[in-house]
Formats: sequence, structure tokens, C-alpha cells
Amino acid sequence: MALKNVIGIDHAVVMVKDLDKAAENYKRLGFTVSPRGTHSAHMGSGNYTIMFDPDYMELLGVLRPTEHNEPARAFLEKNGEGIERIAFTAVDSARGAEEILARGYIPVGPTDFERPVMMPDGTESEARFRTFQWPTVEAPGGVRIFACQHKTRETVWIPELMKHANGAKRLKQVLIVAPEPAKEAAHMSKLIDRDVRNESDGAIAVPSGGDRADFVFLTKDQLGKRYPGVSLAGLPERGGAGLVIVADIAAAEKALSSTGVRSASGVVVPPAAGNGTLLAFVKA
Repeated sequence: MALKNVIGIDHAVVMVKDLDKAAENYKRLGFTVSPRGTHSAHMGSGNYTIMFDPDYMELLGVLRPTEHNEPARAFLEKNGEGIERIAFTAVDSARGAEEILARGYIPVGPTDFERPVMMPDGTESEARFRTFQWPTVEAPGGVRIFACQHKTRETVWIPELMKHANGAKRLKQVLIVAPEPAKEAAHMSKLIDRDVRNESDGAIAVPSGGDRADFVFLTKDQLGKRYPGVSLAGLPERGGAGLVIVADIAAAEKALSSTGVRSASGVVVPPAAGNGTLLAFVKA
């Protein structure tokens, strides 16, 4: 029985070493990037968001070490930059935490935090969230999962931030590489109560819920066959590998220029050019 207070993927968190440099890089890739946000003091982190509909990407960096961001710091030290965790949309984080507790997973949180937001008209507002996490050890394919309840959607999904020169519209898939994809997919399936689906090339998908993006677990070799000619240098053997993004392909090709590599389904940014994250732009 699917979780009632947790729906599909809300956003993908790309952990970066230098937050401002990462934001400039994503601007060069044709994304509209939000002004920099600074989280509550106990978080010790800052971010830039790249807003789609109904989901988004988050570039996350550590501003000062805290107990809360210790796992993120450990990730950077071990893996370098890349997809560190995935958020689901929480309808109600408190009730969602109770749901996973009833399934035997001790939640971290709920935790409330906020960050100031500069609105397009020059006024300052605030984005407020309540999140909970599955236990840190429950990380299918090495990717942590949590759920995010947006208390102020109007200060996150700002229309001016949702238009991108590269034509990006929404997330379609989160790609996770692992030596044993079936094992990792089964783990994710159990955590979120969703059935697995076999892909034609042997990869295994786990729908995240509703009309949101799927998780796709595959070996690094399978990933290479999906995107021939794209260097996978810098990707781990087990971990978050990339994002498939629905986009206007003509706009993506123009914005990405020589950085993009043509593939059968669209155009691809190699991980080395995407802060440890393969970005595959595909047609709707």
C-alpha cells in the first residue's frame, strides 16, 4: 500500500563543492538559476534552485560544518560532486514520518527550516519547509531519500525562474548506477511501496508516484550503452549518475552548443560538465 502522505519526486539534490561556481556553470548550460539561498543556522548549507514544473533541481553546498550536514560532507569527501539525495513531495511531513515509522523505519525529523527569498519585484520573502528523512543507512544505490513539505510554494515556484534558455521543462528520470541494479531497485521499492518495472535494456525502473519522475537503476555499462559517445568520467560505480530532463531539444542544442553530445533521444551533457551529473535532454 503506497504511502499516503508522500507523493512522487519533488527535487534532485546535486551536492557541489563551490556553490557559486556551480551556479555559474549551470547558467552557462542554459538554466535559469535562482538567487542564492542560505538555510537556517542548524543546517549550515546554502543553495541555488533550478525550477521546473512540477519539480526542480537543487544545487546544494556546505557553508559551515554542522551536525546536520555531516552526511553531505562525507559524501563530498568520498564521491566528489553529484546527486547526493532525492526529495519526494510530502503532503504532511509529520504524518509521512509516522507512516514510515509504522513500516519499521525510524525517521529523521520532521525538521522545520527556512531561507530568505528575494522576489522578482525586489521584496524579500521567505521559503519555509518541513522535511523528514528515511534513516541515513537506507540509501538505495547510495542515494539518500527524504520528503519535503512546502509551506510556501509561491516563494519557490516563481514563474520567472521556470523559463530556461535550454528549454528544460521537468524531470523524467533519476539515473542511479550500481553493480546490482535489481537489488537496489528492490530496496527502493520497499522503502516507498512502489512496484518495479523492467526496462528493455535490462535496467530496472521504480516509479516514484503520480506523474512524477521514475528512478532507473542500471549498471555503469548499461548507462554507457544508453549514451554512446558520452564520457562517464567522474561517475562512481554506485551512486546517483544523472537526470533525464524533458525539454525543447532545439533550444537545448542551441544553449548547450559544443558542451552537448547528440544522442538518439536528444542531447546530453557529460558528468564532468554537469558537476558530477549527467544531464540528458529528451523530447516530451
